[in-house]
Amino acid sequence: MLDLETAQAVGKILVDREENVGVVESSAAGLVSAALLAVAGASRFYRGGGVIYTLVARRALLGISDKAFGEVRPSSEPYVLRMGLRLREQLGADWVIAESGAAGPTGNGYGDAPGHTCIAVVGPGVERSLTLETGDDDRVANMDRFARAALGLLRDTLESA
Repeated sequence: MLDLETAQAVGKILVDREENVGVVESSAAGLVSAALLAVAGASRFYRGGGVIYTLVARRALLGISDKAFGEVRPSSEPYVLRMGLRLREQLGADWVIAESGAAGPTGNGYGDAPGHTCIAVVGPGVERSLTLETGDDDRVANMDRFARAALGLLRDTLESA
């Protein structure tokens, strides 16, 4: 379930650069953080993170008001970019990976089908995002796919930065 190979690659890059990462995730349900924290020596590169599964959690843990989001809806690329930028600011992190979607078996309240997620990586001069649609309503399988996609985007971004 945990993508330890990609997490180890990310950890090595960050340690070699003396950089760190924060994680804000929703429908991946902590699997991104779990994979990174399973890497020996994670305290050298993992700054912190949280599962922002509800609007209540977003307000309380990220300190972002509904008004600050304006017309930006959850589970969209602009949304995860804003969450990532906010966590980066709060943690003083070099990099942040952010994710929000609908794992299943049903869609979310914003009109997204199960298997939909948006992922962003923010870092020094970098803001990348993508949308993933698995077309599957298997909750656990989607959570795994979302976490793997998030870690892969982070690894690819770090390698190209």
